Amino acid sequence: MKRPIKKQLSVLTLSLMTVAAVVTSLRGLPMMAKEGLSMIFYILFAVIMFLLPASLVAAELGGAFSEKGGGVYTWVKEAFGSKWGFTAIWLQWIQNVVWYPTTLAFAAGALAYLFMHPELADNGFYNGVVILVIYWGATFLALKGSNTASSITKYGVLLGTVLPGIFIVILALLWIDNGNTIYFLEPGKVLATAQQALGEAPHARLLPHISGLGSVAFLAGIILLFAGVEVHAVNANELENPAKQFPASMFIAMTIIFLIFSLGSLAVATVIPADEISLTAGLMQAFKQLLDKFNLTYIIPVIGLLTAFGAIGGVMSWISGPSRGLLETAKQGEIPPFMAKTNKHGMQVTILLIQAVIVSVLSSLYFIMDNVSVVFFLLSAMTITLYLVMYILMYAAAIKLRITRPDLPRSYKIPGGIYGMCFVAGVGLLGVVFSLVVGFFPPSNLPIGNPALYVGVVAAGMIIFVSLPILIHACKKPAWKQ
Repeated sequence: MKRPIKKQLSVLTLSLMTVAAVVTSLRGLPMMAKEGLSMIFYILFAVIMFLLPASLVAAELGGAFSEKGGGVYTWVKEAFGSKWGFTAIWLQWIQNVVWYPTTLAFAAGALAYLFMHPELADNGFYNGVVILVIYWGATFLALKGSNTASSITKYGVLLGTVLPGIFIVILALLWIDNGNTIYFLEPGKVLATAQQALGEAPHARLLPHISGLGSVAFLAGIILLFAGVEVHAVNANELENPAKQFPASMFIAMTIIFLIFSLGSLAVATVIPADEISLTAGLMQAFKQLLDKFNLTYIIPVIGLLTAFGAIGGVMSWISGPSRGLLETAKQGEIPPFMAKTNKHGMQVTILLIQAVIVSVLSSLYFIMDNVSVVFFLLSAMTITLYLVMYILMYAAAIKLRITRPDLPRSYKIPGGIYGMCFVAGVGLLGVVFSLVVGFFPPSNLPIGNPALYVGVVAAGMIIFVSLPILIHACKKPAWKQ
């Protein structure tokens, strides 16, 4: 009798899975484009100091604990106990909840161009209403099971992310070929003013002009765009030769991610001056400029619809995944039984509804604050602070497990022994801690208004959402265990 052949992933398949997990939509292009030519520095920093070490560390941990389901809960629990394991999976879940309003604000900006009223993209009330309607609609679709969500995700990525991404790069190349102004080669007003104050002639810079941490505050938001690589690193042991093939798959994935983000951002920065780019509608601003130039204005509503669909697809791809990871902790007795309730489709009803309520509360900022871009970045900063704490736990767990359990079978192992692990995880920790600190500084190129209020909101969000899992763990009872 023939033994069943185990299904194995190819290098390319795992690479594309990683790309899909990281590049959920084109919402980050305007944020990077707003940095002008310096965006290249930010993207390279994110790849070298974040994406590469996170991929390699997650691959080793995922391969080591694949039989236990992998994931940050298992990894951190094995190193530091159930309290910190629960904290890690909680942070992976809650950062997604905080992230939803930002990506749906991007969708709202795109829909404003579908309705042929671009000015709506800067209207807080409009953004708030669109976010609430789409998110609650997505939640009810998710409650019907994974088939609907997977279909929306698949077509959303293809039609709303890949297609518009390729199209805007082609249009930007035609723009350049026609001899039009390339705006990222010119300094923005803020940079030009700073250079003139130093007696320099205004010019674009590859390296950012650092006059304080506020001048590199966008780094934290850009790091967020590269997060999520650990989701599929747990599949490293499904490769035929993980030790050789996983680094290759990550190199391919990083190359694709780098090209998508850099070319897309440069396309936006080519046609819109940095100071005029909206964080929520910047992509559609660029499309409108390009399509008007080439007498294709009638296509704008179609692009708006597709771009919004891509962002919604990104939300659908994450709306049930991380919350299911939280559901799994119910089996370990980490959350109260009422949070573990599922419907006939096996979907986590209570958790999905709780996250929808949190999204609704966070979305109220769009009704309260005047500047839509400020709200967008404020929520992005809050998201990244939570996610980066999770990455700190992941890196620390990898180092500790190398020391305390050196003989643990690992399908993929970072070369160089304990020194190799300390170097790779240390680089990751350095990048994460620096980005975490930067995340608390208001960006100098946004009209923040009250810096103290900005810092207070980001700090309060971090303290509350990091404290909650520790509090829940402290209050857990033996009866909670399934």
